[in-house]
Amino acid sequence: MSTPDRDAFDALFQYQEERPAIREAGIAALQRLVPVARRDTGQSGVIGSFLLGLYNGPAFPFDLTRLRALDAGLFDDCVAVLCLDNCPEMEVHEYLPNGDAIWAELRENWG
Repeated sequence: MSTPDRDAFDALFQYQEERPAIREAGIAALQRLVPVARRDTGQSGVIGSFLLGLYNGPAFPFDLTRLRALDAGLFDDCVAVLCLDNCPEMEVHEYLPNGDAIWAELRENWG
């Protein structure tokens, strides 16, 4: 028989088991997204704004419906980064070397 407390514990335990794979997939997706965000295309603007929103949502609000403008692979990468940032172990920009400089560039281009 399950109880709400037991169900919550089981879900948390399952999430902790999945966390390394979520982290790996999210960091790989972030490494693919950043070069696109640093270009000058419509998709670049969406991705740049999305990443800024994860970095600081109040300062850089992002409308999730903008993700509909992305190719399927880029959309999937955004979802993977969102999963990575669901229970953040660090700020999203800290997963990358020179993340502070990269996010400063994103702020200049898309902020």
